[in-house]
Amino acid sequence: MKTTIFLLFIAVSGSAFSQSFKYPIMNAQGKTIKALIPPQWKVVDSAYGDLNNDKVEDLALIIEFYAAVKENRAYGDNTTELITELQRPRILAVYFKTGRNYRIVTQNNNFVLRSEEGGAMGDPLRPMSINDNKLSLAFEGGGTWRWKLGYSFKYLNKDWQLTNANNHTYHSTSGEMNDKQYDFLTKKRVVTIGKTDNSLLTNETTEQPLTLKGLRTFTNFKKPWTWELGPDEYL
Repeated sequence: MKTTIFLLFIAVSGSAFSQSFKYPIMNAQGKTIKALIPPQWKVVDSAYGDLNNDKVEDLALIIEFYAAVKENRAYGDNTTELITELQRPRILAVYFKTGRNYRIVTQNNNFVLRSEEGGAMGDPLRPMSINDNKLSLAFEGGGTWRWKLGYSFKYLNKDWQLTNANNHTYHSTSGEMNDKQYDFLTKKRVVTIGKTDNSLLTNETTEQPLTLKGLRTFTNFKKPWTWELGPDEYL
């Protein structure tokens, strides 16, 4: 009886907690990662590198809440298909190094996939990196058919513009694969079709022009898989 009451209390408490959850505002500045992290959150990934071309190493963080809460997550397009899920929220925060302090430039509560969004492969988050003044995020998941997604953002005109991306799908048994590399600055798409164990000489690669109405930034790109570039083509 006591066990039943205790479990009921946990369920009710968890429900109430999830309904009252609010994302914290990240600390505006600090000298260390520890000084930047809100209580009850932990770092799950970090990267250093020059993001604003001032020859100083900046900082990008992905942090995760300690408990699962109810979140409305976008699927399909950015607005019409929302699914409520119970999972641990994640935040992407980017800081520029100014003097001895890191100063926040961006806080994004939506774009980073959660630990339960990778399908049979588990947590889809892969290590992020900073190279050539670009912040690159990577995800991988699926089951028999698997996918790898990569996105590179650059700080342009006081926003984070998506400059490059890739969408790689493959069959875990047959090795059948389809790889798409996007360059949004040159407006080109390179598509490779074939097998994962074949050389580039035997796979078929074509270059195609990209016709887009507008480019994506952290402001208007809700999360992976929600940008419909064309019929049956999502990124």
